[in-house]
Amino acid sequence: MKIFLENVNLESNGGPNSFGRKLVKQFSNNHDFVRNERDAQISLCFIESLRNLDIPRVQRLDGIYYNTRGDYKSQNHNILETFKKSEGIIYQSIYGKKLIDKYFGEHKNSKIIYNGADMSVIENANPITPPKGINDVWSCAASWRPHKRLLDNIRYFLEHKKEGDILLVAGDTPHVVKDSSIYYMGILTQEQLYSVYKSSKYFLHLGWLDCCPNVVVDARACGATIVCADSGGTREIAGLNAVVIAESEPWDFEPIDLYNPPPLNFSNKVKNTFNSCYKMEDVAVKYEKFMETFI
Repeated sequence: MKIFLENVNLESNGGPNSFGRKLVKQFSNNHDFVRNERDAQISLCFIESLRNLDIPRVQRLDGIYYNTRGDYKSQNHNILETFKKSEGIIYQSIYGKKLIDKYFGEHKNSKIIYNGADMSVIENANPITPPKGINDVWSCAASWRPHKRLLDNIRYFLEHKKEGDILLVAGDTPHVVKDSSIYYMGILTQEQLYSVYKSSKYFLHLGWLDCCPNVVVDARACGATIVCADSGGTREIAGLNAVVIAESEPWDFEPIDLYNPPPLNFSNKVKNTFNSCYKMEDVAVKYEKFMETFI
């Protein structure tokens, strides 16, 4: 296939763009990515596009907007227009499909494909060496907005850590809780994150209503046990051994104040039944087979 990428910045470390780099790398042996749509057979669009194309388009959707703190209808407008003009839709989780079905309606051609981890890079990454006397390493990483629940991640760690455990917090955030066992790492490269994950026994991601966070896929692929909430799609990619905390009540998919997540009761643990594949080579084959149906 000759593929035209829309709305993808391969130089960015953001979740969708990070996934785009992994997909391009996996596809590069069998397919060509072209800079001009006139040379392409199909477009793969991340989230939204401002273009009218003469070739088929597959739209890869994360979540959409429903935060009552913003004008979510206007924010969704162009995503919906792209949705209507796309021959196929890729959702990143069962939750993601349910969300978009609610706001946009069902699309006639769609597929759920979870995000994947670049195993070749992960295998070559070296775990960090903790200081002497450290027991288990915990970690978390995100673009820290309120619904990512950084304080809940820290609270869980402080309540469950053993003597000598440390928490590594990656991402641009102030030192919200000062404790000798918590280290704020700042913004890390993808390779640095892999090293953190490979040294971690636990990876905390108690975010509210996340669709399919790449950091969870990567941390799981690095061998960390995931601790997550049962809302959104995170539990779908967290693995059978994940520690899953039930929300106080399920979300009804109506617009909501996303930046005011409800409190978590850490004693409300539920068994995880999802066991998704996380290897990028398998994910890429699913993308390939789905996109080929439109050529």
